[in-house]
Amino acid sequence: MQIYFALTFKNRNNFHRTRNKHFANWKFKKISEMLDTIQIKKHKHSHAQNRFAVIPTVEKLKADTRFTGKNVTIAFLDSGFYPHADFVERVVAFHDVEAEESSFHSIFAPHSYHWHGTQTVTSCAGNGALSDGVYRGIASDSRLVLVKVSQNSRISDESIEKGLQWVLENREKYKIRVLNMSLGGDMDASFEESRINRLAEKLIEAGVCITVAAGNSAESHSTPPANCPSVITVGGYSDENQFAHENFRLYHSNFGTTTDGLIKPEIIAPAMFVAAPILPETKDYETAETLSIIANAPEYAFRQTFIENWQAADLPEYILSTDVKTARQIVETELQKRGIVAAHYKHVDGTSFAAPITASVIAQMLEANPKLTPANVKNILCSTAQKIAGQPSIRQGFGILNARLAVETALLETHFLEMDIFGAPRINGKKIIFFYHDDKAENVFLAGDFNGWRTDEIYFRKTSAGVWVAEIPNLPVGRYAYKFCVGEKHWIEDPSHALKEDDGFGGFNSILQIKAKQND
Repeated sequence: MQIYFALTFKNRNNFHRTRNKHFANWKFKKISEMLDTIQIKKHKHSHAQNRFAVIPTVEKLKADTRFTGKNVTIAFLDSGFYPHADFVERVVAFHDVEAEESSFHSIFAPHSYHWHGTQTVTSCAGNGALSDGVYRGIASDSRLVLVKVSQNSRISDESIEKGLQWVLENREKYKIRVLNMSLGGDMDASFEESRINRLAEKLIEAGVCITVAAGNSAESHSTPPANCPSVITVGGYSDENQFAHENFRLYHSNFGTTTDGLIKPEIIAPAMFVAAPILPETKDYETAETLSIIANAPEYAFRQTFIENWQAADLPEYILSTDVKTARQIVETELQKRGIVAAHYKHVDGTSFAAPITASVIAQMLEANPKLTPANVKNILCSTAQKIAGQPSIRQGFGILNARLAVETALLETHFLEMDIFGAPRINGKKIIFFYHDDKAENVFLAGDFNGWRTDEIYFRKTSAGVWVAEIPNLPVGRYAYKFCVGEKHWIEDPSHALKEDDGFGGFNSILQIKAKQND
């Protein structure tokens, strides 16, 4: 489709790719035509980071900058979206399930429900247009499909279902490979009871990778879609705005056992000190911009600058009677208090950002290796994650998202996992079949309380599809704990099966439930 945008020339001749009230009667023109005929004017203020800046996501995750999500389409289900300069040119489709907004490019006035979606999209796929490229997302060249699922600023289960159904029906049209949902349903429900989860599973079966925010209340449960078996549920951690891993700590994200007995989340990703845009055309935007102008003023011009701008910056009147040093301190205190890290960005927190950051790495993986299936992607993310030492496994799943190693592993992957040859254990007549995928493994053993935890009895064999397979005779009705032993020393839970429990040693046993004897 053709992408359009309007222009805003603010006082001080600032150029923003948003809208222009003075030209509201103009018809929108193609971007290419606009750029050919209009001389783009520069901001007079700096877009650089201030001294309270946060580490850009690309740097904090040491992402492979060769891959930027090019030719990969990411869909977002969220409360709403504003046509922000960081991504507006790459929106290939917009749909409002409740028909409150008919067109993305006719959204002129910002509303409160635009904040969240705009920030989640930008944290994943923004190009940093208003930060000189510094606060760009890892998937900064991806195509975007935006699905608004709020009505009167509220998100209901029914609206989420409508959004998922629309993505399912339009995934081929827009070549959607990744879906992010930084939202949750109204109530907890089992997989069988939740249409949200069933639709999510259908999308994954159709080839769409789904990331879901775990939630931020530190509760030991997850609601749909975060408790869906095959989605990648993402919890959070804080890097404390530092590179040193020993200083990392867990975020207060939701975790634990779902109604169906699954353990969530699978992995954790940055949930604090994440840069996101301030919504344009709002008071917050004007305040942040003006505070930045004052803070960046040179010594000789500082007094005149804050005299001219103190009201727009929402500063106290007494600043006019202070000396320059005190005035600067007041301005910097305001920047820090408001979390402003550059003229048009602030730092935010929540698993709402951990999930789309994970989606951006998935877009890199799919750009590097388009043949990857959702099962491949989830397996790679879990197998390359790194745990925070000394922290409970139940709160971090397989550990911290490892962006660089995930992409490196994706590049090397030559086996493409489909659910008919991979997944959780399944009963086939008189046998129970277990699956494992690891091209680096030389041997794999199965052990559990059904064989006294012996590692010299049940061997996996590697198939031509690259999947390790083990079989045991069908078991009586009951509940059985098991693990895989890789290379005779490395014990792990089954990464394809989220039903597990604490093993008493800081890790997990996978759980096999035999509910009824299968017919021979």
